[in-house]
Amino acid sequence: MSLAQVAAAARSSAALPLTLSVAAVDVDAPDASGAVGVDDTVVLPVASTSKLLLLAEVARRLDTGELTAGQPVAILPEDVTGGTGLLGRLSRPGWTVEDLAWLTAAVSDNTATNALLRLVGLPATARLARELGLERLTLHDRVRDERGPDLPPVFATGTARDLARLAALAVRGTMAGPAASARLLGWMRANTDHGLVPALIDHDPYAPGFPAPLPGRLLVANKTGTDTGVRADAGVIVGARRVAYAVVAHWDVALGPSTERAAVHAIRDVGRALGAWAQRPARH
Repeated sequence: MSLAQVAAAARSSAALPLTLSVAAVDVDAPDASGAVGVDDTVVLPVASTSKLLLLAEVARRLDTGELTAGQPVAILPEDVTGGTGLLGRLSRPGWTVEDLAWLTAAVSDNTATNALLRLVGLPATARLARELGLERLTLHDRVRDERGPDLPPVFATGTARDLARLAALAVRGTMAGPAASARLLGWMRANTDHGLVPALIDHDPYAPGFPAPLPGRLLVANKTGTDTGVRADAGVIVGARRVAYAVVAHWDVALGPSTERAAVHAIRDVGRALGAWAQRPARH
């Protein structure tokens, strides 16, 4: 199994009525030969995978002292929204910065996301994206239940290449520094949705010590995203090798639920290829 076969798994979806964008990076490769992409520069809606950029900015600020982990953050009425998450359904009025980050990462909490976005601001996420070389990953707005004609049509857009690059930077410890990188990876490790790329991978979601490899097993840290006509997953698989990845599927919802099922199956097929590659010992 090679990264070329990961690309082949992605290209096998070409006959499907959807766009499947895939990027994979051999984190430990010395040069660009350790990266592969299929339609990985196509800008697509990326749903909640884009929350990785917000979490990266929060992690950076915690590292620099601009924020503190125990800093209280009030939840305002405009923060509260439906969709994924628990915060809008809980009675406790006050939470800390790190509480909100854990909720955003673990259950993709939209209310927590909005509170963090209000705290750091959209311009800060755009600035960090530029600094990290993420050319097309953009948070356009807060999460909303409804979008009118005067609002951005989607929460966020980006490319599989940028999402995989962000994950690779975190694993390498170069996402705004080692401490910020480790914090971001810890949050990603808490994600509870393993239904896309990791679904067909024999992995241990609870093993301690991540990102240190676990002999004979795979470990995953990721962030998924779901929206109308969008399923996405970005993260890292750690085994004998370390691979950072992003897979984004986009389709016309008018084609019906069968296309969504096809998208999920295609993403899982890519995940299986990624897992097989991560298990293969590196050549020295």
